[in-house]
Amino acid sequence: MKMAKKYSALMVCAAVSLSLAACGPKESSSAKSSSKGAELVVWEDKEKSIGIKDAVAAFEKEHDVKVKVVEKPYAKQIEDLRMDGPAGTGPDVLTMPGDQIGTAVTEGLLKELHVEKNVQSLYTDASIQSQMVDQKLYGLPKAVETTVLFYNKDLISEKELPQTLEEWYDYSKKTADGSKFGFLALFDQIYYAESVMSGYGGYIFGKDKDGSYNPSDIGINNEGAVKGAALIQKFYKDGLFPAGIIGEQGINVLESLFTEGKAAAIISGPWNVEAFSKAGINYGITKLPELENGKNMSAFIGVKSYNVSAFSKNAELAQELAVFLANEKNSKTRYEQTKEVPAVKSLADDPAIMKSEAARAVTEQSRFSELTPNIPEMNEIWTPADSALQTVATGKADPKQALDQAAETAKGQIKAKHSGK
Repeated sequence: MKMAKKYSALMVCAAVSLSLAACGPKESSSAKSSSKGAELVVWEDKEKSIGIKDAVAAFEKEHDVKVKVVEKPYAKQIEDLRMDGPAGTGPDVLTMPGDQIGTAVTEGLLKELHVEKNVQSLYTDASIQSQMVDQKLYGLPKAVETTVLFYNKDLISEKELPQTLEEWYDYSKKTADGSKFGFLALFDQIYYAESVMSGYGGYIFGKDKDGSYNPSDIGINNEGAVKGAALIQKFYKDGLFPAGIIGEQGINVLESLFTEGKAAAIISGPWNVEAFSKAGINYGITKLPELENGKNMSAFIGVKSYNVSAFSKNAELAQELAVFLANEKNSKTRYEQTKEVPAVKSLADDPAIMKSEAARAVTEQSRFSELTPNIPEMNEIWTPADSALQTVATGKADPKQALDQAAETAKGQIKAKHSGK
């Protein structure tokens, strides 16, 4: 599943540690008494509930309520909410990718949050922006992620690492023999290919003066995007990428080649830290390479968030829980348990977090990266762009022809599905 800026040290709320009253929305005594005995349901990501176990227990004790935590794949929680919310069996608080926020708001699935500015300012600018739709807040960031470069230290040392994508091409030319490879990436998917295309001037959507995305301005087929796609095509055309990493099963093949010691380096994300560690790979992690024009490869910044369901019967209490789970103290605890990089600014310089090579790499890569667009029209980009890049990878079309077709298809779908906004 596809899945997710530079953190500067900034302590905003001195009393944020445990006190919701100090940093969260004010709550009257009558509101507290009315919530007594209530039960909230939280949908947490798979294998991540351990990260909020202590926070949930503290919230239950403080508010005299029950909180039931259910694990579900976070990228699919909105799908379940569409059915379970109206049926009364959905969550009060859920977690989801930031790029789904716009669609969820349009469908009326999320509750607007009324959170004080000093709470909002706890988080990195990009992460809090991912939760905004029409200048309204619909969630609080819990974690951020970008793609990064994993390399096998038994195959290539840190000192030997090529610094540019073109140097990785040259390294792979010397290394790839059909069974072993140098550098690999899932460049037949826009989620990864955008890292190259944007470095030459490509983009998904342009932006208006107020910073909002302009879905009528699509840049996946401009001159820079085509140049980036042409560079990508060279890796496939010259046999530096195996045919097996094209298509739906590509991610499994790519990860297997790395864990089997058959690839010196791959582009992946912090979600694979635990898996690669369990596989016994002696790996290192760093930011993505530069391009020949001196720009660093970009990445999509993915943001995981806590959001309140529009169907919650205890929306105010649910908002308090979302604020509590995402505060500084609980964000650090969750990192210690899950290794997901927190979105809280002040934790960027926390030694306990920055000693992690993955956290440092994500933090550095975020400097060169941009949010995955969170407007509903983004849903019309993924499939046409991926289809175009697969034809580029397989040599069935030249980059300009393929990307022109993708842009035309995306524009048609946006007009058909979103013109009534």
